[in-house]
Amino acid sequence: MAVPIEPGSQPLPAAKITRAEWGLILVLVAIQFTHMVDFVIIMPLGGRLMRELSLTEGQFAHIVSAYAWAAGIASLLASFVMDRFDRKSVLLTMYAGFTLSTLFCGFAAGYELLLVSRTLAGAFGGTAAVALMAVIGDVFPPEKRGRASGAVISSFAVASIAGLPAGLMLAEWFGRGAPFVALAGLSVLVWVLAWAKLPPIRGHLTAERPNRWAEFAEVVSNRGYLGAFAFSFFLVLGTFTVASFIGPYLTAVNDWTEGQLSQIYFVAGVCTLIGMTVVGRLADRLPRLGLFRVLGSAALVMAIVVTNLPPGPLWVAVIVMSGFMVAAAGRMVPVQALLLGVAKPKNRGAFMSVNTSVQHAATGLAPLIAGALVTIKPGVAIGYPDVGWVAAGTAAISLLLAGLLKPARADKSPLDAINSVEPASRAITPVAAEETAVEVAG
Repeated sequence: MAVPIEPGSQPLPAAKITRAEWGLILVLVAIQFTHMVDFVIIMPLGGRLMRELSLTEGQFAHIVSAYAWAAGIASLLASFVMDRFDRKSVLLTMYAGFTLSTLFCGFAAGYELLLVSRTLAGAFGGTAAVALMAVIGDVFPPEKRGRASGAVISSFAVASIAGLPAGLMLAEWFGRGAPFVALAGLSVLVWVLAWAKLPPIRGHLTAERPNRWAEFAEVVSNRGYLGAFAFSFFLVLGTFTVASFIGPYLTAVNDWTEGQLSQIYFVAGVCTLIGMTVVGRLADRLPRLGLFRVLGSAALVMAIVVTNLPPGPLWVAVIVMSGFMVAAAGRMVPVQALLLGVAKPKNRGAFMSVNTSVQHAATGLAPLIAGALVTIKPGVAIGYPDVGWVAAGTAAISLLLAGLLKPARADKSPLDAINSVEPASRAITPVAAEETAVEVAG
């Protein structure tokens, strides 16, 4: 619901969130948490899946890629029709499909069934994530919306620090399907809570709906936006080429178990969370483009280091992985502030929807590139250093493209009175949360 603000007025004061609203926020956080865990768990399980299901590198790449492609396409298509239905019904339906698809992943006994299950999980999960953010926009007024969105987006940190290591331990104790079965069971409980807590949300059904196709055409024909989309594409592509095979690489060259991998992800996840907090504060004080270039350059170097990491003690891998993740995830803080500034207020929503799909396309293409370069054998991962050079090249391209991003100057909206004072540390969109979760999983 749009709230008229007179030009030059002060930002809305912070309003206290009620106990009932916090209950609703926690339900939404739980939904996003399960989606995040499902999104990232497949990569560190790669070594076990390839061994037990006799998957080739290309087949594993297809399984990782399918989730991202399905999420991107389904969420983009859903944005054209989602406003015609009750938000609660859409969210519960999509989340139920996500839960069943995740359960199917747990019982998949071969490549074909796992591929289909991951595709369905991506389609339902991606659409549920879009519906979830729409719920926040409709239920919470502007003065509470930022805190509600921030709480939901923070679920990636919990997924990385708690969900991912727990899933790896379950895989080591009970087998490859255990993380998915447990996640599906948790999702059933969350679905019941959502059904009980979410009110019917139909207020948007009486509002005049914008022409989505016209918005889409305007966005994709804007040269400045196309440059921003190219920047997003190469930024995500490089990181995800490394992340998609880092689990199989570490288990192959070190003969580590999922339990040992969980230690790496836990420590690196904590470091990443702390690092992003520090970067967020720096982004409020330093030029965002300069901060991105520093962190982007660090991520470029660390991509080469991590893909050339020789067999060694666990603590060395922890340090290297933490450095890579902090740099890769930390750069997303200034990136999202830069991207939000590129779009004009009147079509910022359409811009971010297309940008989400572009980033999903990059996450879908990246494992296919890595899978074509890498050959996993006991004790060695041939071709993985080449993946590092590919990632370094795409990171270099993103550093160059960042300088071409131009902030929007025309068609300013009165709502920019709020946007202009929003700290960069809080300007993290759902897209950033998902991509940061990918980087943490890497």
